[in-house]
Amino acid sequence: MPTYAYACTSCGHQFDAVQSFSEDALAICPECGGALRKQYGSIGVTFNGSGFYRTDSRSGGGGKTDSSSSSKSESSTSSTPAPASTPAST
Repeated sequence: MPTYAYACTSCGHQFDAVQSFSEDALAICPECGGALRKQYGSIGVTFNGSGFYRTDSRSGGGGKTDSSSSSKSESSTSSTPAPASTPAST
């Protein structure tokens, strides 16, 4: 469950509250009964290590779609016979 930061607009009291996504935001200060406002700041999540990016878990640096599309184009060009060339007479 996420933690939200609140601050009172009347007395300036600041605190954190753990709430689920479906709960309504708090509106009344527990200290003075004044109005609360949510504080927004930088997120506390960082992704470190390999495997976060799509290409980190793949070997060879290419994706599956790239290799399959190139093999399809190779197979379609190789199945088409090349036009016969006639030797030039000298």
